[in-house]
Amino acid sequence: MKIFENIVNHKINNITGDELLKYAEPFKLDINKKQADKIAQYLRSKKVNIFNDKERVNLIKEIAKVTGPETAKEVNKLFVLFIKDK
Repeated sequence: MKIFENIVNHKINNITGDELLKYAEPFKLDINKKQADKIAQYLRSKKVNIFNDKERVNLIKEIAKVTGPETAKEVNKLFVLFIKDK
């Protein structure tokens, strides 16, 4: 499963705001374009393994600083969906 994790992490670490919005829409995650762009910019600046609980928690805390706690919660929901499908 390591290859699956690498693929997902690569996508997360190279995502654009538009792509993040595209992934959020089917899951009814409440983020707007400005928030998606900020989150994507942050994700591209920090290489994170979302399968590592500690790294993901720290990432969500940093996203909360940028976009607010409710948006960070929504992004975490999306990450958890990626993780549990592995």
